[in-house]
Amino acid sequence: MSEDIKTLVSEMGSAFEEFKKSYDEKLDKMAKGQEDSALDAKLAAIEAKMDSYEDINQRMVQSQKSQDALLEQMDRVEVAMRRPNSGFSTKQIDEGISAFDAYCRKGIEGLSPDEKKALTVSNDSTGGYLAPPEYVRELIKDITEISPIRSIARIRQTAQRSIQMPKRTGTFAAQWVAESGTRSETTGYQVGLEEIPAHEYYALVDISEQDLEDSVFDLEAEMQSEFAEQFAKAEGAAFVSGNAVGKPEGFMTNSDVSEVVSGNGTALTGDGLITLVHSVKAEYSANATFVFNRSTLAAIRKLKDTAGQYVFQAGMMLTGGPMTTVLGHPYIQATDMPNVGAGNFPVAFGDFRRGYMIVDRVSLAVLRDPFTQATTGNIRYVARRRVGGQVILPEAIVKQKVSA
Repeated sequence: MSEDIKTLVSEMGSAFEEFKKSYDEKLDKMAKGQEDSALDAKLAAIEAKMDSYEDINQRMVQSQKSQDALLEQMDRVEVAMRRPNSGFSTKQIDEGISAFDAYCRKGIEGLSPDEKKALTVSNDSTGGYLAPPEYVRELIKDITEISPIRSIARIRQTAQRSIQMPKRTGTFAAQWVAESGTRSETTGYQVGLEEIPAHEYYALVDISEQDLEDSVFDLEAEMQSEFAEQFAKAEGAAFVSGNAVGKPEGFMTNSDVSEVVSGNGTALTGDGLITLVHSVKAEYSANATFVFNRSTLAAIRKLKDTAGQYVFQAGMMLTGGPMTTVLGHPYIQATDMPNVGAGNFPVAFGDFRRGYMIVDRVSLAVLRDPFTQATTGNIRYVARRRVGGQVILPEAIVKQKVSA
């Protein structure tokens, strides 16, 4: 860990110690029926300071969780798009980069015969051309940095519209037998197939013709940034609460994911979170992560267990881990998680890499539309890709319901 990060961890720890001291003081005054506006302002300032460290903390958590998975994912994209049957050779990929940029700037009519030859036509009926593999790799990387669920889930690539995975639906049962007894065949072992479809979604970007005519304008970076943000927001919501109808299934909507109550009809409790952690099997707990949104984090910072200990911890990890944890486990902030409220499920906990799978179709089709926005002097680009998401091991994830 660098000295700068160590300093930040220390500062975060100091800020939380000050927060605990001030919040305990507030609790004492509340018990006496006293109000202290100056103390409230002090607490708000401390919380704002702690919030300022959260972006760094989240990057540390996501980096730690996703580094190996992201490298594996990028390698699979490259292999899938370079294999002989994919239609891409190394030379074609290099030529495809400049041809794709030329297509986006000038349209298919403005390309030379060699540039047209270097492009790959999309197989989809809506047309367009496939982006080169390097573009897809960088786009997925950008999406992963924005979409937090990707940093903790298992990710697979495919060139098809779905993947099928073996799913064990039953197990053999061990039987006791005497040394010379008859060993009858046990029953119960069954294997089925789990299909995870990759659903289509699209993003729109309008870029002015004046920018396109400027050779210095970084068209690729502009499009990549816009597409990544739009794709990440759409899929982030679906991975959490998608209904699996034309979109991924969210882990919060899967009926097989178990739930535990918070112990309070309107709020989270420290002991409720402890119950949540211990409801996950030991084999999943070691790599488990909390998932909640920013407002829920603010509530969790104030929670104590029955022994009076805060469940939120700061400045504890000085060996490369996150700056802050909840009950010793890392957490990620997902905007699309529900807020704390009666009957809501504001927190999920588990080993998402074992429990949730994301399926990326490796191709990305881009259609250049010079007509729709012609009167505004813009060229519209429509990017289409396919992504799926599904709970593959429900017992690895548990969610908490705000209920007594």
